[in-house]
Amino acid sequence: MLKIATFLLTVGLAVSTAFAHHGRASYSNEIISLDATVTEFRFVNPHVQIYFDITNEDGDIEHWQGELTAPNKLARGGWSKNTLQPGDRIRITGRAGRNEGHSVAINEIIMPDGQAIPLWEVLDAPTR
Repeated sequence: MLKIATFLLTVGLAVSTAFAHHGRASYSNEIISLDATVTEFRFVNPHVQIYFDITNEDGDIEHWQGELTAPNKLARGGWSKNTLQPGDRIRITGRAGRNEGHSVAINEIIMPDGQAIPLWEVLDAPTR
C-alpha cells in the first residue's frame, strides 16, 4: 500500500510540475500584435525570452516580455544568441498574458523589412 501511495504521489507531482511549466495557463486566447523595440534577448533554457518596449495608446512606454520555445529548437532553424539585438524594431504577434500582464506567448515576429523570422517551421521540426 505504501508503494502505491508513493507512486501516486510521485506521478501527481510530476504531472503538476509539467502543467505548471507547460500549461500556458498564464496566457489568454486573445491574439495581440505589438510594434516593439528589443531591450534584451535571452537565448536560454527553458524558453527564449525577448524583453521589449512598446508605446501605448497614451504615448507612454511600457516594458513587456515575450516567450518563445527552447533555444535548441530555435537553433535548428538558424537562431542564435545574436538573432535579435537591443534596439531592433520588430512586430510581435502572439497570445496576450492574462490579468493585463505585459507578456505574450509569441507566435510570429516580423522584421522591419516585412520578413518573418521562422518560428513555426522550427517548432514543427522533428527532434533528433
